[in-house]
Amino acid sequence: MSFGISSIATILCRSGEKQQQRFDRDEDGILSLRNWVTLEKCDVVACESTSDFWVPIHDSLIKHLSFIVGNARDMKAFTHKKTDKIDSEVIAKLALNGMVQPSRVFPISHREYRSYIRLRRKLVQKRTDIKNEAHAILAPEMFNLKDVLTDIFGKNGREILSGICSGKNVNQILQNLSPNVRKKSAQIRELLDKEISQSAAIRLKICLKLIKDFDDSIEHLEKEIFNHAYENHKREMEILMSVPGIGELGAATLIAEIGNFKDFASGDKLASWLGLVPNVYQSADKYHNGRITKRGPKGARWILTQIAQAAARTRNSKLKEFFNRKKKSIGHAKAIIALARKIATIIWHLITNDEMYEDETGYVKGEGQRRKIVETEIFSVDERISIISEIFAIVEKKKPDI
Repeated sequence: MSFGISSIATILCRSGEKQQQRFDRDEDGILSLRNWVTLEKCDVVACESTSDFWVPIHDSLIKHLSFIVGNARDMKAFTHKKTDKIDSEVIAKLALNGMVQPSRVFPISHREYRSYIRLRRKLVQKRTDIKNEAHAILAPEMFNLKDVLTDIFGKNGREILSGICSGKNVNQILQNLSPNVRKKSAQIRELLDKEISQSAAIRLKICLKLIKDFDDSIEHLEKEIFNHAYENHKREMEILMSVPGIGELGAATLIAEIGNFKDFASGDKLASWLGLVPNVYQSADKYHNGRITKRGPKGARWILTQIAQAAARTRNSKLKEFFNRKKKSIGHAKAIIALARKIATIIWHLITNDEMYEDETGYVKGEGQRRKIVETEIFSVDERISIISEIFAIVEKKKPDI
């Protein structure tokens, strides 16, 4: 089965008989597809994992017959032509001969949890872009607030920036700052004596509003993320957070992206699935290791890299000693990837054996502050319909006039 604007399905028999049909990618089309493959008594349905197009079809058919989701990159190795019809027939041939390696398909509830994690990461990236834009607005104005404050988008930084945009005087701005920052009042007064242009003030005000909106959305997502994590994976969270470099968000992200650690026979298998192992090329008796495969989920690989960066800075830990040894021979960047792979194998061992991390060097991880579990907001049917209506209204508004 191949996906375009619609879905093309091909049925192949051992006798060589072939049938091919196109189905709309909507509820009626998926129902027609299900009726067709069940009427023809198909033994297995296979498709490529193109974006999330396969999800509604998989969820509709999986209760009725065997369904395989294959890696799209693997499918491309068997054909040099690229049309939906050819793709559909190639996938059918591979499935008929048992040549489609099934991908891991998480349960619906876990996919929803993972979608929170991935959306949060995208929002954080967007927020960073807006913060960078705000820095770019302030730079030509010679308004060097970062020389006074460590984080210009913290509580005090936003108070100063929003005060400037709304036309407050210096005394009004200073009285709303924290006592520690007011100690630098002389520097702040000198800075606020400078005027910024009207254009800069307008753009900066918009940036601050967007950052506030992103903060609120990220906070809301984090409530959902940690509610699910502590309600369904409390023990895994405790184990993961005992490892140097892994915090609460890192643990929740690893659980979301990896799912059931026991699906893997070993830590090396997990590292391979995550794409943290090198490509291997062999010619005659010569082996050559290339770059890492990067075949697994990007989110898991990214968070493990961030965790490795933190672990490499952790004092008195075996992980830091490992990083320092590797760094001498292969350099900083490769040593971080090597450490990320090592952490992947360690967390597989800890979770599959239900053990907490212990360090021979005497490293003890301090207790971090845990998130409070709050009641999840439940939307009624009417509220869900209202949300969908608002989305359609926005889409219609964006359509250009003809």
